[in-house]
Amino acid sequence: LTMQPPHRIAADLWAMLASGKLNGAIVKTLSNAGIALVLALAAGIVTALVLHRLKRTREVLDPLFATYYAIPVFAFYPLLIILLGLGDAPQILIGFMLAVVAVIVNTLNGLDRVPRVLLKTARVAGMGRFETAWRIMLPSAAPYVLTGAKLAVAYSLIGIIGAEFIMSRGGIGYEIAFAYDNFDNATMYPLILLVLGAAITVNGLVSVWERRLLERRGRR
Repeated sequence: LTMQPPHRIAADLWAMLASGKLNGAIVKTLSNAGIALVLALAAGIVTALVLHRLKRTREVLDPLFATYYAIPVFAFYPLLIILLGLGDAPQILIGFMLAVVAVIVNTLNGLDRVPRVLLKTARVAGMGRFETAWRIMLPSAAPYVLTGAKLAVAYSLIGIIGAEFIMSRGGIGYEIAFAYDNFDNATMYPLILLVLGAAITVNGLVSVWERRLLERRGRR
């Protein structure tokens, strides 16, 4: 009584995309999520490389990383609006804050598993720290980095859409909330399906890349 059948949801989504009436909202949300994801990957990988060198600092921060997702990040959204205004910046920062820790933790996990023989070979070859990190450590830890990237995709979308739910005048999250308040199932469920499809597609592409890396190393 309250939810149309799956084939109807798919048909409504196709009609919505064909009409183009929500293309602006879709582009806004996916663009902001993409920016948050790229920033989280860049900052997360660099931070993990630094923390991997600074053992004591890492020991201090490990409890924070372990409990980070118990922190209600969305509670900071009003403060971010005061600091950054009502534009897209607070939403992107929320997505970044949710995604970056997943990248840091998984990258550190991969760096911990870099074979020591590779690091010794780098020292024998006279490589500096930057060259060792770029040419030895990150390629070796790549499957773990990609695992962090897959989690970051989901978290960045959650952050952006959740922020749009709270206080926004556009985007997929706003449109879903507006449709929910007005019992517009023909809009709400297709948008949810769109978000789900986007996350599955990106995760699938990253998973293919990850699988190829593992196969190249003789692992399944």
